[in-house]
Amino acid sequence: MKIFPAIDLLDQKVVRLYQGDYQQKEVFGDDPVAFAQAFEEAGAKYLHLVDLDGAKAGKLHYFGIAKKIVEHTNLYVEVGGGIRDEETIQHCLSAGVDRVILGTIAQKDPEFTQAMLKKYGARIAIGVDAKEEKVAVEGWLEKTETDAFEFCQQLVKWGAKTIIFTEISRDGTGEGINLPLYQKLNQLEVEIVASGGVATLQDIEGLKQLGISGAIVGKSLYSGSLKLEEVLAAGGDDQ
Repeated sequence: MKIFPAIDLLDQKVVRLYQGDYQQKEVFGDDPVAFAQAFEEAGAKYLHLVDLDGAKAGKLHYFGIAKKIVEHTNLYVEVGGGIRDEETIQHCLSAGVDRVILGTIAQKDPEFTQAMLKKYGARIAIGVDAKEEKVAVEGWLEKTETDAFEFCQQLVKWGAKTIIFTEISRDGTGEGINLPLYQKLNQLEVEIVASGGVATLQDIEGLKQLGISGAIVGKSLYSGSLKLEEVLAAGGDDQ
């Protein structure tokens, strides 16, 4: 299983939010490149980078930081947050970003999303953020009436190769992962990356046993409740 340590950027700092609440943030540092290098030194091969300012504003803010991380590490880097047009997608991919995550735009503009999936294939992932089983958009600030699981089914029909599924209510809480939910999602013919609430090695092992393709680990690494080396070992062969 692929393990993606997460770097969330807000006000150019590395932060973690509690349940996606911009008012409940914890700052961990102001050098995201150093964090990425430390993850790589610990054995990581993948990185999940989120531009929280971009997600809220609807426009990628921290392209420069993403580019620096690509230039100063050998990590597979995926970037999300405010990516809502093809120019930004091309900009990221041409700078060496490996995968671009579409979130809000996937829910709001199905036609564009299908076109991008068709054109860029596996270099596009769709981020589905769920609040009370409904899709949330605009940096998690707005909850829609779209059923999250049904939306995932739709994405598979559109040709999505990877869905990054986040349970907002568990994100940054340390509550642990909702394994029955991911068991259900894993029935879909698409790679599922689990996000939100990974708190223990048992969470990682449980996801791996289900056959989930990847997991994003954030707050538990920063708080020290999990060591990245142990998470990578529990994730297994894809490291």
